[in-house]
Amino acid sequence: MPAATSAEDAPVLLLLHGFPSASHQFRRLMDALGAHYRLIAPDYPGFGHSEAPASTTTGGSFTYTFDRLADITEGFIQRLGLSRFVMYVFDFGAPVGFRLAVRHPEWIAGLVVQNGNAYAEGLSENAREFIALRPDAEGAEDTVRGLLTPASTRAQYEGGTGDPELVAPDGWTLDQHFLDLPGRTRPQLDLAFDYHSNVTLYPRWQAWLHKHTPPTLIVWGRDDMFFPEPGARAYLRDLPDAELHLFDTGHFALEDHLPEIAPLVADFLDRAWENEA
Repeated sequence: MPAATSAEDAPVLLLLHGFPSASHQFRRLMDALGAHYRLIAPDYPGFGHSEAPASTTTGGSFTYTFDRLADITEGFIQRLGLSRFVMYVFDFGAPVGFRLAVRHPEWIAGLVVQNGNAYAEGLSENAREFIALRPDAEGAEDTVRGLLTPASTRAQYEGGTGDPELVAPDGWTLDQHFLDLPGRTRPQLDLAFDYHSNVTLYPRWQAWLHKHTPPTLIVWGRDDMFFPEPGARAYLRDLPDAELHLFDTGHFALEDHLPEIAPLVADFLDRAWENEA
């Protein structure tokens, strides 16, 4: 890892969070790398410390779709004046990030993919059932609401891990705090029912990867209940030179494998930025 550099010269890593989380999911990675790199982690509308404007489905003015999350994140990037960065995509961060990559390929100096799916074979049966949900189907809304409970949130963190005791409660308890705030349930329902739009775009994202072949580091919890190991290996079809590292853990791999993943990310950032020089 290099000596600390000025913010203007440091490699830039845009961290795009997933569900049911927010930027705080990267707290320990930022502690590990923040003195040497410029790490930027926004919260999407309706997540974390961001506001949750009322949804159009309940008479409000904000449409909670993945296209709209990408729009907001795009505006955030432009407001900061970022023109080139490595993008870290996890879970929901993959559909947000790949939309941005297709719109602005010139922004992307490299990719870090951590349990962020873009291939059909990366969808578990649980994920396929989730994607098939439609708001007018009997019981569909109750199914989504069941994913917003403390037990479900905790299970997403601990599921697939070899030793759940290694997963600090900070992440899932903070997630639940934000999920339980007033006005936070409807955004999650809307996004759940829009998730199928991401699968429709998989071929377009794969074509982008195949055409632009950005330098890519894949760090993946192989026992993810939503996006299992085949989803990680599928990237190699379009990115044969990608670096693939599989870990014996679940969806939130940073929670119990940070000591292994952080140096991989640091080394990748250094090499990606050298190529930019």
